[in-house]
Amino acid sequence: MPEISRFLGIIIRMYIRGEHVPPHFHAEYGEYEITVDIETGVVNGRFPRRALSAVLDWYVLHQQELMANWEAAMNRKPLLKIKPLE
Repeated sequence: MPEISRFLGIIIRMYIRGEHVPPHFHAEYGEYEITVDIETGVVNGRFPRRALSAVLDWYVLHQQELMANWEAAMNRKPLLKIKPLE
C-alpha cells in the first residue's frame, strides 16, 4: 500500500487495487488506523482526537487530489505524493 503523505507522525496510504471501493484512504498513527471515505469524509476506526483532527483538516484541503489518486489506482497507474499538513 503506497504512502502518499506523512505529517505529525501520521502516515497516509492508499491501495492500488481497484476492488477496494468506495474511494477511501488509510491513515496510521502508532497502533491506530482509520479509513476515510474520500467522497463523504466518513471515518471508520479509532484514532486519538488530535491526530484525527489533523487528518480531517488535511483531507478537506486535498480531497480533489485524493480522488485523482483513487482514479489513478483504479487504472493501475502510479499514485502522486500529496503535500503534508503544515
